[in-house]
Amino acid sequence: MAATKSRDIDDLPKIQANYTALTPLWFLDRAAAVHPTRKSLIHGSREYTWRQTYERCRRLASALADRSIGPGSTVAVIAPNTPAMYEAHFGIPMCGAVLNAVNIRLNAPTIAFLLGHSQSAVIMVDQEFFTLAEESLRLMEEKAGSSFKRPLLIVIGDHTCPPESLHRALSKGVVEYEDFLGSGDPNYAWETPADEWQSIALGYTSGTTASPKGVVLHHRGAYLMALSNPLIWGMQEGSVYLWTLPMFHCNGWCFTWALAALSGTNICLRQVTAKEVYSSIAKYNVTHFCAAPVVLNTIVNAPQEDTILPLPHTVHVMTAGAAPPPSVLFSMNQKGFRVTHTYGLSETYGPSTVAAWKPEWDSLPPETQAKLNARQGVRYIGMEQLDVIDTQTGKPVPADGKTAGEIVFRGNMVMKGYLKNPKANEETFAGGWFHSGDIAVKHPDNYIEIKDRSKDIIISGGENISSVEVENVVYHHPAVLEASVVARPDERWQESPCAFVTVKSGYEKQDQNNLAQDIMKFCKEKLPAYWVPKSVVFGPLPKTATGKIQKHVLRTKAKELGPVPRSRL
Repeated sequence: MAATKSRDIDDLPKIQANYTALTPLWFLDRAAAVHPTRKSLIHGSREYTWRQTYERCRRLASALADRSIGPGSTVAVIAPNTPAMYEAHFGIPMCGAVLNAVNIRLNAPTIAFLLGHSQSAVIMVDQEFFTLAEESLRLMEEKAGSSFKRPLLIVIGDHTCPPESLHRALSKGVVEYEDFLGSGDPNYAWETPADEWQSIALGYTSGTTASPKGVVLHHRGAYLMALSNPLIWGMQEGSVYLWTLPMFHCNGWCFTWALAALSGTNICLRQVTAKEVYSSIAKYNVTHFCAAPVVLNTIVNAPQEDTILPLPHTVHVMTAGAAPPPSVLFSMNQKGFRVTHTYGLSETYGPSTVAAWKPEWDSLPPETQAKLNARQGVRYIGMEQLDVIDTQTGKPVPADGKTAGEIVFRGNMVMKGYLKNPKANEETFAGGWFHSGDIAVKHPDNYIEIKDRSKDIIISGGENISSVEVENVVYHHPAVLEASVVARPDERWQESPCAFVTVKSGYEKQDQNNLAQDIMKFCKEKLPAYWVPKSVVFGPLPKTATGKIQKHVLRTKAKELGPVPRSRL
């Protein structure tokens, strides 16, 4: 039987007057038209207006197009949060090319892999990271031999950096970014993508797995996320946003484009410290910033001389990237920050669920509020479907707050797929869903709560232990600054929890054995006996380039410690 053709009440066609591909690039055009003299970017002593930013982005697009960079091309940018990195989010796609924002904390071999895999035709690199780019290109040439085609290299000067690294780059005949812009047309007639499915950005996963995967995002998804973020967060037109979150991290969760939609002001931070955050809030009247929980932890534990408290006004903070300990959320709230907790992945354009606050929670005790806000919550406005499914049957788990399953997504804010990786795409899109790999429960109010990454669950004596829940308790100990809990081999239970801990200032000289015993005793009072860490290891925690704790490194360390011996008692 032939499939029934979809019917409508009319046969009116899509035409130029009533249909155009969705793209966030138009937000910049509007900001320049509506607020041409409003400050768009502030970086140290440099300030730009929206008119100037639009002209600079068009110059960038024009200069790239003049060098035959356009649809099908990828342009890599290796830079921290500077005006050039912001301009790249518009200028590169304005000529039809794809932006590959590279993590500046990666090493040369990894960057060489990313540049080669993405076939980046142009590399824009901040002066501080020029030697890193050089070394990456050397490794690429070494591997490719005579077939190596050297990308166009552009060095971005920064007035806040010592000039030596810029002079060194320029002495090698490299093009300087401002000179490159100068060759472009400020009135360049950029074109909307023919299809909103066209790629706008390529970003590589943080490398916690063995081989980073290239996440391809399209114009449609970037447009929807750029509008969803302000709606979810209640951002106002003209908001002042502090760039604590790296723009190279999932395109700054699409706030690069969202700030243009709001005609807001971007405050660039090259180096993120608690002192810089507090001083920027006071100096620029910052209204919003985003940060991973590890950054929030730094802010709440900052020495008094680095803070400016009480805050001059309420500052809205969005956090994501890992499950934040309720203790950290509570401390941020006590200091006057209003924290919105979101959850998402590079594959979902950044945040795609939110712990949406309910007015009836206002009267609850602060500790209860923090626990409710620590949940991952409900789907974003622009995300059509979210569920928690049984990993065996693929069916939704009951909303009982107990039954664990995998978080899955479906909708317009899911990536196109992984670049040149059909096997990974087949696995991650199995059953018509994007599989996150995160294990969660669904509460009776339909809010989800992560219990672990699937590979981070600790199985002790056949019982599942949530490392996240153990971490939340360990974080409450007064000596603990950071904590991560992983499985360690155990002679009796096969596996048992092992806590890796960084202590707060003032606790470094305490006897480690006594402190470990005290942490375990503290946990015994709050957790089932088999959940209590059987071992505690002190020291700095290894992190990815985006600030996530590298649990795979800690699991290796835990294995190297050998099994926890069977108790002789």
